[in-house]
Amino acid sequence: MSPPCSRCNSPRVINLETARKLGTAAGALAGSFRGAYASLYSHGRLLVASTQFPLSRVATAVVAATTGGIAGATAGNQMIKSLFPPGEGTPWLCLGCGHAFRILD
Repeated sequence: MSPPCSRCNSPRVINLETARKLGTAAGALAGSFRGAYASLYSHGRLLVASTQFPLSRVATAVVAATTGGIAGATAGNQMIKSLFPPGEGTPWLCLGCGHAFRILD
């Protein structure tokens, strides 16, 4: 059960560890889709597919999706971690007032 906010006493709080995991997964998914879409539907010449390192369009899309997924996961993780308050304990974020606080278990 989530604790009430320590500032406004609102019961609408979210565990920031859970939000970090969701942000990482969502960032990876969005980055993968973006990388694959950009490589499959680009009208220019592929940078990865050259005479020295030939790749098909699908293989290029897989490489771009993997790279985009890693970048997206890193961005999602960093975005949520910037909300973490300093200190020990479980981090929480109030959805009512935006106050980030920690509760020692």
